[in-house]
Amino acid sequence: MRESKRKKLVAKGWKVGSAKDFLGLSPSEEAYIDIRLRLADGLKVRRNSRGVTQTQLAQTLRSSQSRVAKMEAGDPTVSLDLLVKSLLALGTSSRELAAIIARRQQAT
Repeated sequence: MRESKRKKLVAKGWKVGSAKDFLGLSPSEEAYIDIRLRLADGLKVRRNSRGVTQTQLAQTLRSSQSRVAKMEAGDPTVSLDLLVKSLLALGTSSRELAAIIARRQQAT
């Protein structure tokens, strides 16, 4: 968040902090969510770079397009197992999978 926006929000009485602070997450819970979001983003990036639609990926996984959309959005109903299987179905190597998990999450 831009500093000017943060200052305006604080001046109007808003509390500004992280999701960890807001939800009271433990370090392990925060790490789990971060890994889930990295895998979800990695899936979307990998699928787009391969020129595969959500529908095509869903057919490969014997799933639905809406499920693939949930995977890419980091929906908590999607298991880590399914995220990893989907990345592997797109041809992601173990090394590439490790790189996805190891990279820092982009600030939004």
